[in-house]
This record gives sequence, structure tokens and C-alpha cells, in this order.
Amino acid sequence: MKYITSSICDILGIEYPIIQGAMAWISDASLASAVSNAGGLGIIAAGNAPIEWVEQQIDAANKATDKPFGVNLMMMSPTVGEVVELVIQKRVKAVTTGAGNPSEYIDRLKGGGVKVFPVIPSVSLALRMQKCGADAVIAEGCEAGGHIGETTTMCLIPQVVDAVQIPVVAAGGIADGRGVAAGFILGASGIQAGTVFLAADECNISEVYKEKVLKAKDTDTVVTGRALKRPIRQLKNQLARNLLERESVADMDLEEYELNAAGSLKKAVIDGDSDNGSFMCGQIAGLIKEKQSAKQIIERMFFECDAIFDNIYI
Repeated sequence: MKYITSSICDILGIEYPIIQGAMAWISDASLASAVSNAGGLGIIAAGNAPIEWVEQQIDAANKATDKPFGVNLMMMSPTVGEVVELVIQKRVKAVTTGAGNPSEYIDRLKGGGVKVFPVIPSVSLALRMQKCGADAVIAEGCEAGGHIGETTTMCLIPQVVDAVQIPVVAAGGIADGRGVAAGFILGASGIQAGTVFLAADECNISEVYKEKVLKAKDTDTVVTGRALKRPIRQLKNQLARNLLERESVADMDLEEYELNAAGSLKKAVIDGDSDNGSFMCGQIAGLIKEKQSAKQIIERMFFECDAIFDNIYI
């Protein structure tokens, strides 16, 4: 990494300015510690998991790496307060946050020595997080997998960078050195990547899930849940088609819709249910063609980024 001097590395104590995206049911100690050992910031996704599971994963990551790692807080989780206290107790380096406003917990986390990186989809929320004391914001475009906003990464990043004084991490649609370089050129101080790590050797998803990502084309994702104002990007399959059909009905039966979607992520991650699983995945999946270790993925991305800056002409 010859050209990038990043405040993100200084804040987090990491070698490469890359944060692993938090993916519920996926981002466990195995993946997080591998990313951290490779020089990035690995993330354990707490999601709605029992507090005992989160503690087990933190302890396992501490055994697997002596490098910094973080925990993602899902603000809608009924146990989020417990997870906040746990990460402070365990001296976790940082948290990323999603699915809600973390402002009520920021002072407590920072007082406990935890860096706070909220994921945001808009300039207004970035400004609010800066005012609340966040150390940086992760601006995520709608190209990302899972829960998304409506603005593309290309449009979102420079507007957030211009609006705030804290560092900005670019996320959404980044899987190679071109994406890394683009993030920095747009003004970001680091990048977050999730989909590319689905192909990591240390990622413990079903082989069906992994193969679907490796075989995906540029048009193979779809966004469901817009009718409920809970948009989710996932790979096209029978479940996604069923959900979209239900959304198209004027008097949609919300209870039936949610029943159909319930447990679908677990069906993808654990069961490998090709038809009924929710295979959350970003639009960039078409670039991912092989399984690699987390170390190989990160080193490749930043080697490619360096090569771009070596050959750039303005």
C-alpha cells in the first residue's frame, strides 16, 4: 500500500484501511479473525443472536488474533444494550452499527474506549452521527447486499465527504482494487467490503451460498422489501420472486409476507436451501470468480489499487 495514508488505519490500529462488512449469520469469529490477521478490521455481526453467542465469538476471536477486531450492533435488536456493555467489558476495539440510530449508546461506547463507526445511507444521517460523536461514518450505497438505502455509492460518498469533518468509509460495490481506488478518489479514508468475503476460505456459509456468489452475473441480484420500506438486496431465486409478487399486490397481506420471509437468511447460510433461502449479496458479485483466503483477498485488492495509482494519468 504505497500511496494511501489513511486516518482509518490510525484510528483503528490496522494495516490496511478496510473494514469487513457485517453480515448476520455469516460474520463470525472465524471470518473476523482472518480479516484482522490479514491487516484489516474483522467484524463479528451480533444481529439478533443471544448474548452468550456474541460473547463466545468475541472470546474465540481473541484467541485467534492479537489484532484489533470489531462487533456490529443491530440497533433494532432487543439485546443491543447488553451487547454494548459486553463489547466495553471485553475491550473490543470498535463497533459498526446498523438498522437504527445508535446515538443513545455513542457516549457510553466512547467512554469505554470503543471506536464508533455507524453505517449511514444519507448525508443527513452522517451529519447527525458526527454531531453525536461518531469517530467515522461508513457511507453505504445501494449496490451493497442486505439492507440498503436508495443512493448509489458513486453519488453518496462525495456528498458525505463534503458534508462532514470526520473520516468517511466507502461501502457498496467494492470487490477489487478498482473499487478501492475509486473510494479514495471520491474522498473516502477507507473502504468496507462484505460480498467479496463470502468467497473467503474462512467464511462459514453453506457451499450452496458460496457457489451462488461465484456463479453470479451482473444482473443476478434483486431488491425486495421496498413496499415495506425495508429494502434488501439478494440473489434472484424462488423466494425473491415470491416476495416481489406479494409486494405487487395492492392489498398485500403483511403477515403472510413476513411469514414467507421469516428464517430465510438462516435457510441460505446454514441449510443451503436454494429456493427458500435469502442469499443476500451485493451487485458486485459478478466480479468474484474464485475462493481465496481473507489474506489473499485483501492483499490482491490493495496490490491492484497500488497498480492503478502507478499507472494513472490525469
